This record gives sequence, structure tokens and C-alpha cells, in this order.
Amino acid sequence: MLEEIHKKTKAYLCLDCGKCTAICPISRVNRQFSPRRLLTKALTGGNENLLTDKTIWSCLTCMQCQEKCPSDIDYIQFTRLIRFDAKGDGQEATCSHGGALQSLMKIMTSPELKQNRLGWITPDLKTSEKSEYLYFVGCLPYFDVFFTDIQANSLESAKSTLKILNFLGIEPQVLPNERCCGHDLLWMGDMENFKRLAEHNIKLIKASGAKKIVVSCPEGLTTLKVDSPEMFGKQDYEVFHISEVITEALSNNKAKLKKLGKKVTYQDPCRLGRFNGIFDAPREVIKATGAELVEMPKNRKNAICCGTSSWVNCDAYSRMIQANRLKEAKNTGADVLITACPKCQIHFSCTQNAEGYPEEDKIKIIDLTTLFADALA
Repeated sequence: MLEEIHKKTKAYLCLDCGKCTAICPISRVNRQFSPRRLLTKALTGGNENLLTDKTIWSCLTCMQCQEKCPSDIDYIQFTRLIRFDAKGDGQEATCSHGGALQSLMKIMTSPELKQNRLGWITPDLKTSEKSEYLYFVGCLPYFDVFFTDIQANSLESAKSTLKILNFLGIEPQVLPNERCCGHDLLWMGDMENFKRLAEHNIKLIKASGAKKIVVSCPEGLTTLKVDSPEMFGKQDYEVFHISEVITEALSNNKAKLKKLGKKVTYQDPCRLGRFNGIFDAPREVIKATGAELVEMPKNRKNAICCGTSSWVNCDAYSRMIQANRLKEAKNTGADVLITACPKCQIHFSCTQNAEGYPEEDKIKIIDLTTLFADALA
């Protein structure tokens, strides 16, 4: 398999220049990890030597290394394929939260599973059983329960998304038996269970008749728009991030807003930004609310990841990355840190809620959809 991985990812073109390691957020806080070292091991050390290397699970798959690689090596695909091999060899990552979230994802692969996941939709939020639009909610209902202790309020994003769509004259479908998109299982090398979830969701979406799928989670966007079509072929529906829907409405003058007197900074999610190239739409959404956007020094393609990926290897190094990024946000002078990814919101909230985190260094964290929903006239 290694030879095939080398060909698919162009790993053999490595110049050993070290730019990938120099830019890597993990390498900056943990000198034991190096993208270049892993690549060298893959090229020279043999399959067994690489698959048992625990650092293959440390990669955030944030794509920063790939942005800087002069040889255009596909580090992200390399990591995913190596993890798939390692999983088949019986190797596992160290799961965060005791593996509870991974267990939940695997439970959702059961065809017989019946869920009660629409209780968050209040009477003021309008949905339809037949609509051209479908809102893919993802795991937000589960995150909201699981992370109650840190008050991440994941469902506020879902409620805000529905509120925004309703304001734009859209009453989307919301599926009662939708499952996890499978993003985390895919990036942990669990291809079998990822395919089960993906096939289930594709079948449900097709049966709904919807042609425009709206997501508020960047990982759901990447999975439905890129990963699933790669494995199961192009589908007859389009997938959009909510920020794209909002900016289209803004260009058509469909949104009347009250102006918010906030000073904010914005965290570019890896999957929304570097993976899908969506940098301007969230900023247009912020601008439309009247909020003053103050950029962090590292933004857009250079934005730093929130420090943890796929609920694995959340450790002291992750906390260091998160604390540094929060300090960067606080130093802008902004009152609020705007995120556009539920995991960014959860991870930053978790770090700020940790015992001993300085009160004066804390910053309010809200989702992009919540900011825009607050500005609706």
C-alpha cells in the first residue's frame, strides 16, 4: 500500500526542505512531531515502522503544511491513507472524552436506530416536509448535550440557521433520521463505518427530493460536498455553507438588518477556509451586521487551527495551541471571537473554562450564524 500512497500523494517529490514542519502548529509546540519526518519514514522506513508510529494520529489535518509545500505534496491525503492502513493493522488513536463521541458515531451506523433529534425546533422556527432546501444539522443536537458543562451552546447555531433561512423566505426540510456525516470516522481511518453513515445520509437526501443542501458545519460541508462524491459519485444536489446562502441574499438586497455595535475578530475554520476556499463569505456576513472586524495577524490561509481534530489526541499541546490562539484573538481588542465551526467553539470554550485560565484573558465566543441572527430586523 505504501507504494500506492506515494504515487497518489506525490510523497516521493519531497525536497526535505522542512517548510511543512516549520509551519505546522503541532511541531511548534511538540518537537517530537514533524510532517517531514513522517514522510521520510514512509519513503525509507517500511510499512511496519510507520504504522506503529503514534505520531501519525497527532496531525491536525489543518492543511497548513500543504499550503507551503513547494513540491505540492498532498499531505492531507497522505495522512488519511496512512491512518486507514494503520487502522487495518489494529492501531488506534487516543480518543478524547473516553471515546464516547466515537461510540456515538458507530451507534449511528445501525439501520434500526430511531432518534428523537428534532425537539430543539421551537414553534417559531418553520420547516417543511417538501422543500427545495434541506438543512443538514449534523451532530449539533448531540454536541449540545455532551458539552453542557462548558456552555458551548452548539444548538444555538442550528436555531440561528433556521431563523436566518426563514427570514430569507426559506422553510427547509430537516430530516428526523439524519445521521452523523462521518467526518471524524473518515479521518480516523475507519472507512467501513464512514461509508455506512455516508450511504445512509445520501439515501435520505435523495428520497427528500431536495436540491440545495445547507450546512452550518464546515466538516459536514467537506464531507457532503467533497468526500462522499469522491467515493459514491456526484449527486443531483448542491451543497452550500450557510454563509454562502446569506451572501447571495445580501447581493440581492433580501436581508434588512439592524446594525450591531460590536468589535469582533474571526477564526477561519480549516475545513471552511483552506479546504473549501470560503474566506470572503463569512467576512461579508460580519460586515453586513455592522460589526467592526479586527483581523488576527494569522488569518485566512494562514489561520491557526483550533488545536484538535476528530476528537483524538486532545492533550497539553492542543491546549497550548488553543491558548495561544485565544490570546491572539484577545490582543486584537475585540469584544467577541466569531467562529464558524462548532468544534472551534467547543475547543476554545473548553480551554477558557479550564481551571486556572485567567479571567482577564477570556473573550466571548459566538457562532457566525448567531451574530447574523441577532442582527435580523
